[in-house]
Amino acid sequence: MYLIFFLIWIIFNGQLTLEIAAFGVVIAGLIYWFICKFLNYNPKTDRILFRKLFQLLHYLFVLIIEIVKANFVVVKMIMSSKYDLEPAVVRFQTSLKSKPARILLANSITLTPGTITVSLSQDEYVVHCLDKSLAEGIDRSVFVELLEKMERIG
Repeated sequence: MYLIFFLIWIIFNGQLTLEIAAFGVVIAGLIYWFICKFLNYNPKTDRILFRKLFQLLHYLFVLIIEIVKANFVVVKMIMSSKYDLEPAVVRFQTSLKSKPARILLANSITLTPGTITVSLSQDEYVVHCLDKSLAEGIDRSVFVELLEKMERIG
């Protein structure tokens, strides 16, 4: 968090000089101390986020790749006259333990073209798919595997 405050200071100043960097170090330190002291922020959170940073970046990369692939699949389905779409509503449960991981999975499904998360209750998802072929393996998708891996680091 301290580094984020420092980077924001540099970005808002628009240039990097020794004076700006020195003031930035002090001001970022004071803001970090303030949020730790008065807003009950725990420095352990920074360590956890830093350990998960590479997994989060990998997840984002995989999400973008899956969105691009799904775009091509959906365009092919829509543009093809010989393909009859059979919409499906799928219910499945996941073994994800944390609420943020379950929400991230629901949002990832919705961001992927051809699928929409209709409902999320505890660990049960209801997903509408443009075609039943898009529903295959949705409960053990690459998103679930990556999120489970992130939870194990936790």
